[in-house]
Amino acid sequence: MSGRSKRESRGSTRGKRESESRGSSGRVKRERDREREPETASSRSSPVRVKREVEPASAREAPAPVFPAVRVKREREADEDSEPEREVRAKNGREDSEDRRSRHCPYLDTINRSVLDFDFEKLCSISLSHINAYACLVCGKYFQGRGLKSHAYIHSVQFSHHVFLNLHTLKFYCLPDNYEIIDSSLEDITYVLKPTFTKQQIANLDKQAKLSRAYDGTTYLPGIVGLNNIKANDYANAVLQALSNVPPLRNYFLEEDNYKNIKRPPGDIMFLLVQRFGELMRKLWNPRNFKAHVSPHEMLQAVVLCSKKTFQITKQGDGVDFLSWFLNALHSALGGTKKKKKTIVTDVFQGSMRIFTKKLPHPDLPAEEKEQLLHNDEYQETMVESTFMYLTLDLPTAPLYKDEKEQLIIPQVPLFNILAKFNGITEKEYKTYKENFLKRFQLTKLPPYLIFCIKRFTKNNFFVEKNPTIVNFPITNVDLREYLSEEVQAVHKNTTYDLIANIVHDGKPSEGSYRIHVLHHVSGKNRENKTDKSCTRDIFGIADY
Repeated sequence: MSGRSKRESRGSTRGKRESESRGSSGRVKRERDREREPETASSRSSPVRVKREVEPASAREAPAPVFPAVRVKREREADEDSEPEREVRAKNGREDSEDRRSRHCPYLDTINRSVLDFDFEKLCSISLSHINAYACLVCGKYFQGRGLKSHAYIHSVQFSHHVFLNLHTLKFYCLPDNYEIIDSSLEDITYVLKPTFTKQQIANLDKQAKLSRAYDGTTYLPGIVGLNNIKANDYANAVLQALSNVPPLRNYFLEEDNYKNIKRPPGDIMFLLVQRFGELMRKLWNPRNFKAHVSPHEMLQAVVLCSKKTFQITKQGDGVDFLSWFLNALHSALGGTKKKKKTIVTDVFQGSMRIFTKKLPHPDLPAEEKEQLLHNDEYQETMVESTFMYLTLDLPTAPLYKDEKEQLIIPQVPLFNILAKFNGITEKEYKTYKENFLKRFQLTKLPPYLIFCIKRFTKNNFFVEKNPTIVNFPITNVDLREYLSEEVQAVHKNTTYDLIANIVHDGKPSEGSYRIHVLHHVSGKNRENKTDKSCTRDIFGIADY
């Protein structure tokens, strides 16, 4: 081999080593760059791989431009990666400015708490839709939506009312700027709209006698506040207010978690009764109300709907009929059944009794035939076990004669006289269209809270008559042990009751009105300052032991 060829081979070998060293150093540098600047495979690796596949033929002739090209590519990629970062910074800048507006809204002083009333149905005052409803906190009206051309947006532009509350999400917004308002001074408004109670607060309700002050300056006792008589719904108001002062029932509905997960069939409207009753209960016991009274508008609308207009707002109803329907409807809506599944309603109010029934022969039959019929099995006494939510007490017939002053004599009767119906001995005749029966009743289980319904109204073919007999009753320590069967008396520990609520009816049967006396548990005083131990025209009382 000649010297020239040796030199060429050495030169080519040296060039090859230099190119390999450059290639290896380039690979090492690229690997280091990958470690320093982590990138996705799709954005980085494919362009470099294509460059390396194209360059080997010309690399030996002009190897120098490889690294500047890669460096330019990396700088371009770095610029592309920085653009989203600039967008994020710009977005954060917008969020920061929006956050400053949210926390420093200049229109909060336009809110007028004296006109806010969340007791009525949450419907847009224009479209009458309950979807996406907002309350204007300046005038108190409800409007739908907050986007362009929505009723709330138009109202804000037209009347310069800027602060709105979403009645579902409880979030505040400023319109027409359309940004959320975040301010702790608005918490009192959300609490009035949706009061909440902790377990500790519920446990202390009957231990504290603290007066609350409404926004208009009036003072009230939580739980003992007036219910608005919208037109002729005082019969329902009295019943609802009496039930709201039964502690176990009240405590159950004050905590929404107790019933919100109850499963009901699709399309079932009866659960609306449970929801509205819970909302009303929380409003009645809210210590931070803006007003010292509550409107039961939403509750009564649910009653009208669920009772299929049997009970209405515009027509006077019977308090006992409404009580019976409401307790059974509430029990059913909570998932209860007649025999097996119990609810809070049955746990509080349900007792049991034995009913003894004997069929009587027709009074027009001859005496001998009557005697023969009485020996038949059909006319033997039968006994059935039955449950009850309340006990109906019958009054003696009112006298029709007048006294020396030409006034009707109003008789008086002790409570225990009319309770004798349930002693298991007293028999009473019940007539039907075809048959007559003798019945007697004996209590076998007393509920924790016992309801008496005194039957004052009797209906005939022409009119409804009201019995004015006065019932004298003690308001504490009413012992019902003697009305229980002997085998049950030993099992029943508590048989003594105290009166906690009393509903009375004033006026004529078709025109009168209802009112209620309620016991304040902490002070032990009656809400109506009723200190006498007798009451006329009482419909029913609720007693607890």
